[in-house]
Amino acid sequence: MKRYTDKDLDELAEILKNDGVISVPTDTVYGVCARMDSEKAQENLRNVKHRPLTKAFPVMCSDLAQIESIAVCDARAVKMVHAFMPGPVTFILKKKEEIPDYVNGGMETLAIRMATSEALKELIEKTGSPLFMTSANQSGQPTCQNLDEIEQSCPDLDGMLEGDVHFGEASTIIDLSKDEVKILRQGPVTMDQIEKVLNA
Repeated sequence: MKRYTDKDLDELAEILKNDGVISVPTDTVYGVCARMDSEKAQENLRNVKHRPLTKAFPVMCSDLAQIESIAVCDARAVKMVHAFMPGPVTFILKKKEEIPDYVNGGMETLAIRMATSEALKELIEKTGSPLFMTSANQSGQPTCQNLDEIEQSCPDLDGMLEGDVHFGEASTIIDLSKDEVKILRQGPVTMDQIEKVLNA
């Protein structure tokens, strides 16, 4: 399986534009991704992961403007984005009405991350779409720790971006879609940190 560096982002973007699926390093774990604006790309990502249709994929955006193009961002959400993104957090936000149902199985919300490196930000911008981004593993299995493990676990990938991950644990999932802010999965960011920002 071909491995690319961050000097090959044009090639990787072309793979994604053609509904391909690649693995990339994020700040938390290795991820596999496909472009959000193609139902075929999502289907290919499901096939690589053997992920059931009932589980929606998180979406990674390049910046706040791209998040605002697909999700409803009130003042509280914008404040949280400025405080914690890019970083090891996933925000649950209400999706905009024009986002097609296939993106998240018809649910009202999206799970959103922001590009955690310049390479990922550039890759999303070159692709011209947010990316479905999920951990590099078979659905329900432990997350892969290196490129060799990814290649064994996900042999149907169309390419791999080399690079390192830092935290080695999944992001904190924070629900911002309701009146009360809740942590749905604990990760590197804590409720104490969140409350400090909200009360500032």
